[in-house]
Amino acid sequence: MAPQTLSTREANLFRTVIRHYEDKQYKRGLKAAEQILKRNPKHGDTMSMKALILNAQGKTEEAFALAKDALTIDMRSYICWHVYGILYRTNKNFDEAIKAYKFALKLEPDSHQIQRDLAVLQAQMRDYQGYVQSRLVMLKARPQVRQNWTALAIAYHLEGNLQQAENILTTYEKSMTATPLKSDYENSEALLYKNTILAEMGDMERALEHLETDCKNCLDRLAVMELRARYLAQLGHKDDAAKAYRALLDRNPEHPDYYKGLVDALEIPADDDAALKAVYDEYAAKYPRCDRFRTTAKAYLTLMFDKGVPSTFANLKHLYSDSLKKATLPVLAEEYLKEHSSSSATEGQANGDSSKGVGAALYFLAQHHNYHMSRDLALASEFVEKAIELDPKNVDFHMTKARIFKHQGDVAKASEAMDHARSLDTRDRYINSKAAKYQLRNNENEKALATTGLFTRAESVGGPLGDLTDMQCMWFLTEDGEAWQRRGNVGLALKRYHTIFNIFDIWQEDQFDFHSFSLRKGQIRAYIDMVRWEDKLREHPFYFRAALDAVNLYLSMHDSKPQSANGANGVEGARTNGEDAAEKKKAAKKAKKEAQKAEREAADKAAKQDPNKAAAQKSKDGEEAKKKDDDPNGVKLAATADPLGDAMKFLGPILQFSPKNIEGQIAGFEVYIRRNKYLLALRCLKAALALDKNHPRVLDQASRLRKAVGGSLDSLAPKLKEVIQPELADVTAA
Repeated sequence: MAPQTLSTREANLFRTVIRHYEDKQYKRGLKAAEQILKRNPKHGDTMSMKALILNAQGKTEEAFALAKDALTIDMRSYICWHVYGILYRTNKNFDEAIKAYKFALKLEPDSHQIQRDLAVLQAQMRDYQGYVQSRLVMLKARPQVRQNWTALAIAYHLEGNLQQAENILTTYEKSMTATPLKSDYENSEALLYKNTILAEMGDMERALEHLETDCKNCLDRLAVMELRARYLAQLGHKDDAAKAYRALLDRNPEHPDYYKGLVDALEIPADDDAALKAVYDEYAAKYPRCDRFRTTAKAYLTLMFDKGVPSTFANLKHLYSDSLKKATLPVLAEEYLKEHSSSSATEGQANGDSSKGVGAALYFLAQHHNYHMSRDLALASEFVEKAIELDPKNVDFHMTKARIFKHQGDVAKASEAMDHARSLDTRDRYINSKAAKYQLRNNENEKALATTGLFTRAESVGGPLGDLTDMQCMWFLTEDGEAWQRRGNVGLALKRYHTIFNIFDIWQEDQFDFHSFSLRKGQIRAYIDMVRWEDKLREHPFYFRAALDAVNLYLSMHDSKPQSANGANGVEGARTNGEDAAEKKKAAKKAKKEAQKAEREAADKAAKQDPNKAAAQKSKDGEEAKKKDDDPNGVKLAATADPLGDAMKFLGPILQFSPKNIEGQIAGFEVYIRRNKYLLALRCLKAALALDKNHPRVLDQASRLRKAVGGSLDSLAPKLKEVIQPELADVTAA
């Protein structure tokens, strides 16, 4: 069927549909589209726009079906292909979106919008060769726009072609007819970006020369000063580097990297205490907040104790790597106690504030003896009790008491003490969060959720847990998952771990808009840093911890699968004792009911506080704001038939981004040996041996692998046998 042509009036109405979609006025857009389709039911472009609006309203399946119908009717419409690509893009299928955009460009090669959409997707997918080509086309089409030159330079930079990136920026600079204003932020950032490219090329001489000539008027003066100091130091110009670092210290006398740079530039050996002290004394005199040791430390502690500064220990604990300083600080604190305890009352107590004077010194000593590098929990308890006796309502004192209980291994008392500290200041979000964390460590999931619910938004869909998930509160989700896992509720534990995995996916996707936003705003150096950070996103400790928990849970599910096939809520049920299995099931049901009750109560509370909540969940055009979770308790996750396959989702990024963490390699071995992937298990084993050849679990794994391979040697493929036997022999020798 030939595509239908619109009349002038309907063509104007079609443009209105596009405008309503861009303004997110979906109801109006849908109404206008229906008007066109009433007269022209087979107009492909209008069908595509209607599909786009339906997709924005959450009707994804209906949208895709309509978009496919539109393509069937008008395969030669670039709008239909572009919309098809947008649908795939909004549903995170970037590979298919790129294909659709390329089809659209074949039909309409001059479309700047489609070309830009394609370029952004190529950057998102790290297709840098394709990105270079797209940016080259865009530059040829509009060479008068500086953004296009900068974008092409970025494309070459990300591809690794630094020389070509520099050439592009230089070519544009030569083509400029008017001198940019000193206040031109975009020009300033482009110059500094070019300078960082020169530095990455290793040409420090040229980078320094460019910095001192072309970048001398750049708006980011701090960056220019820091780069100049670094380049001078790397080039061996020690005197000039020292002057540069002194200039930075005059600007910010509390930046530790500047002191390190100055000491290196002055070529002072690490063991020359006199010379080092002279440098720090110079700045301690010039800027009184800077200081150094026994007399200086005593003066500092006296000042801090007299003022009752709670962060005194936190400010000094970095010095504990030096054994002399670690031994000196508590002695000075005890001297202060003797000097001030001999009088009838401390100045702080006289003023009605027991957190000052003696109270502050006792608090410092309690923290000192609780710290892992100077731990003596008996003394820590003694000092904190004395401090609490002075001021029974001091939140900091009770928090330290809770931490001491935690280090003693008494999680129940720790949770109780931290909750008591919270009750002393119910308006403090920090102590509220600490109390919730301690409750989770004590497996009090419901109580912890109620505690954090005191500070979550009442109108949040899903109650406190929904708000914590929306806010991507990683620590709570991780601790909550681990607590449910300890309680035997596999479903809710997996739900939390998968939520964390999805949050990292969201962070990965969040960069999408920055590919064009950063160019518009001229924030090029920050953009490059963001792309590189995103490339290593899943090496973050938050991801590693949750992913390792998930892998270990899936391993235990696999190992107990024959016995727990009928477990309620996917909970590890039967071991070898039927009664134990029944108890597990009973506990799981109880935990599930308690979780559902807590969620219901939170939702009821939110509804009471905001009777219009149901209406607020919809946007102004009436579409649902949030898709309903069809597995809130993780029942489907726990019912998996392939725990090891699901574990791979979490394990892959661990092995890729955290290869130096032995726990990850150990977990990798456990998954692979159960899947009979002996070569991959061997690779994990060798990596673990390289990290710690005396680790007890690694030695056990080596023995298990030898036994497993020996029992399966005849069934192995000849090539695999040829590779694995000598490698296994090397492991045995090690």
